[in-house]
Amino acid sequence: MAFMTPPAALLASTETAAQAEEFLRQYHRETGRPGLAERLSQLRQGRFTLSRDELSYGAKLAWRNSTRCVGRGYWPALEVRDLRHLTEPDAVFAALLEHLHAAWNGGRLRAIISVFGAGVRVLNPQLIRYAAYVQPDGSVVGDPQNLELTRRLRALGWPGGPGTPFDVLPVAISSGSAVRLYTLPPGAVREVPISHPQVAAVSELGLKWHALPVISDMRLEIAGQDFVCAPFSGWYLQTEIAARNLADAGRYHVLPRVAQALGLDTTRERSLWRDRALLELNVAVLHSFDAAGVRIDDHHSVTRRFVRFEQREASAGRRVYGRWSWLIPPMSPALTPVWHRQYHDTELRPNFFAQPSPWPVPALAASGCPFHR
Repeated sequence: MAFMTPPAALLASTETAAQAEEFLRQYHRETGRPGLAERLSQLRQGRFTLSRDELSYGAKLAWRNSTRCVGRGYWPALEVRDLRHLTEPDAVFAALLEHLHAAWNGGRLRAIISVFGAGVRVLNPQLIRYAAYVQPDGSVVGDPQNLELTRRLRALGWPGGPGTPFDVLPVAISSGSAVRLYTLPPGAVREVPISHPQVAAVSELGLKWHALPVISDMRLEIAGQDFVCAPFSGWYLQTEIAARNLADAGRYHVLPRVAQALGLDTTRERSLWRDRALLELNVAVLHSFDAAGVRIDDHHSVTRRFVRFEQREASAGRRVYGRWSWLIPPMSPALTPVWHRQYHDTELRPNFFAQPSPWPVPALAASGCPFHR
């Protein structure tokens, strides 16, 4: 027979080779480095493996191409850790602790991605997540978004934390069919207590949030190759914490408590108590991170920088794609420059993509909030 490989596999191989060639041409075109002909020859001979420099530039391009990220103007400064030689869970976790330390940088947070080898995967959507516990009356202590994740980790052997609203979950790392749980040591999790610059009652609510967001369950695709373990960290936009994580009714739902602390009239919607409480909670988060010396962006500054990023890309002959609903902030979006701009939601490659759920089917229980992407 002329062909022993199924047509679908041939197509996949052809598509992968085409993606690899497209990436190589883009890499050499944008960096100006020589050697394209030699790399294309190696690709066509089936001897193609991403070099360290190609992996690094590919990861930066993935950030540049992320249609849902309003902070990607910093893409050239992304620090890429090539850890493809690490596939054993203990070694991966040790490297993740190094990632957290390096990204923390004394509060001057740095954008870092750690790319690990095949066969290993972090199952948590973020390295640092807070547990959720259902109480006898049906209420939830902790982050309701993580109800299912908490159940999964407890089924894997985690005994649970002390039961506070901010118990840090262990990190689940899979290798083959085995899953291991790892506890993040206190020094690896930096948290910022939330206080208000003028209202002491807001400071007394006991709110806090971890300083460093590390997305850990996305698939990084470069040159047709998948890296399913590539945790990526940057820094927070204050609305992520104040207008979503703490404010959403399906999350910590603290706006009624903040309004009470502010002495607002919550008996009628026309008092706009929700809006005023949301504003002051955002003020508190920015104030708290600044007081703690931790890097954080505000939605006005980051959207102006995004427009400048668009201008730089246009000067380089490139178009910026975006998902408008993700680029506008959840607070006062009409006051930002991206509100009146139009974007096409086209996902270029390299890029980050969601992965199928790592958990077996059926689920342990069918209640609680699903993962939010």
